[in-house]
Amino acid sequence: METALSRLFDIPVKVTAAGRTDAGVHAVGQVVSFQAHERFPIDRLGIALNSALPVDLSARDAVRAPDGFSARLSAIERAYTYLVWNRREPSAPARRWSHFDYHELDVAAMREGAAALVGQHDFASFCGVEPDYGGTVRTLHAIEIERDGALVRLHFRGQGFLHRMVRIATGTLLEVGAGRRDPGEMPAILAALDRRAAGLTAPPQGLFLVEVRYPDFTSRPRDVRLFPALFA
Repeated sequence: METALSRLFDIPVKVTAAGRTDAGVHAVGQVVSFQAHERFPIDRLGIALNSALPVDLSARDAVRAPDGFSARLSAIERAYTYLVWNRREPSAPARRWSHFDYHELDVAAMREGAAALVGQHDFASFCGVEPDYGGTVRTLHAIEIERDGALVRLHFRGQGFLHRMVRIATGTLLEVGAGRRDPGEMPAILAALDRRAAGLTAPPQGLFLVEVRYPDFTSRPRDVRLFPALFA
């Protein structure tokens, strides 16, 4: 995106993204901000970007933001969804956008374990690489887990997330669902402040950044029917 924007504006452009999307992670609600001159017509920027971006990246809209706006710092909430394909047989098409787990997952136990993670905690045990500044205390507003046929969806909402926090929390909850951990272990895992206390990191392809909220704007897709696996 920076390469495409730099070509369109004919100046070096650096973007700031609202949320984490590690290699292999998807997004349907990512927001980026950048600074550039105003000579390029903003109403044509989305179209121009999509002609210059690779096929696995697309721009949905572009607007001028008020002074001081930052896609990252101005956000008040981010939402991620992790998709698990949960049945005995894998799905070849689904493998690109979900994690396959053949264990019969106990969703009720996963919900019980997830409840202990909601609220403000030190999530050092669920952090891949600790941040250079700001510490590891974060606030999770909600974790919702639902089953829809072969799909198990884990929805996470919070103001901010640590490196691989959602993937580590998901991997730990999948161990709970498979019966390899007791849901009552979650408080002790948090208290350990040690990455080794939590479960495996779930693979990236099941994770989606689905929404970023601001005081007067949300990036949630306008037509969620286009993403039935995520929003149905």
